[in-house]
Amino acid sequence: MNQHKHNIVSYGEILWDLFPSGAKPGGAPMNVAYHLQKLGLAPALITRIGSDQYGSDLVEVMKNAGLSTQYVQLDKTYATGLVRVLANEQTDVVYDIVKPAAWDEIVADHENLELAVNANYFIYGSLSARSLRSRDTLFKLLHLARTKVLDINLRAPHYDQFTIEYLISEATIFKLNIHELELVASWLGHYPTHAKRIEAVYEKFKTPMIVVTMGSEGAMLYKEGQLYQHAGYTVEVADTVGSGDAFLAGLLHQLINGAAVEDALAFACAMGALIATKKGGCPNYLVTEIDLIRH
Repeated sequence: MNQHKHNIVSYGEILWDLFPSGAKPGGAPMNVAYHLQKLGLAPALITRIGSDQYGSDLVEVMKNAGLSTQYVQLDKTYATGLVRVLANEQTDVVYDIVKPAAWDEIVADHENLELAVNANYFIYGSLSARSLRSRDTLFKLLHLARTKVLDINLRAPHYDQFTIEYLISEATIFKLNIHELELVASWLGHYPTHAKRIEAVYEKFKTPMIVVTMGSEGAMLYKEGQLYQHAGYTVEVADTVGSGDAFLAGLLHQLINGAAVEDALAFACAMGALIATKKGGCPNYLVTEIDLIRH
């Protein structure tokens, strides 16, 4: 078996989102990997589960999705991650992320260090930096990674400004939503428009590509001094869980395949919109449904 077969690595939390209607597999790194696999890109997921039924069930979910389970560590002390999910009146979601969890204890071993060295893309977020062990492992892997893709996923109270600024400074591609843009930009000064906020973030961190998702209003992408925008697609929303993760997977799929920025952004918006029509972060769907959203 070719041990360097994974061109994309996703790092961090894997968990169960506990909805009032039942449990669904999730965690942004897991969601992104799931959609990348659907798009044919064979990602690897570095994470950690507890030696419990929730953990065993997540391994089965990964296997059924065609995802490699080779880099899923097993923790004998901490339980598999759980998140209590509540929807508000705007169909946005509120998360109660249980701590500690097994994914707080991801270890830097020879296997995942080698994986990070040999992959072209390394995807990470802020949640996996909330605890010392997983944060130290993340920093070691970032030191080795090539194209570093930060999907920030700020979840209060699980972050601090100092760590976030370091994670941004490491990124080649930085994805965040409109609320996260407003927060990060507020650390740098006062700016009247989203475009000015994006420019301020670029000036501070010199990130080659900044991508901002705006829910039903589409997305913006800043690269080499140019701001690209897409108005998004109108769909009937089931829930917004995992839409941003699907968006990122769609964007990376297009960029890896050499698509123009405008086309990559349109495809990513369609991916995000499609997943918003379905329940949970890893719903079943056909890739051909993306084209139905676009036309």
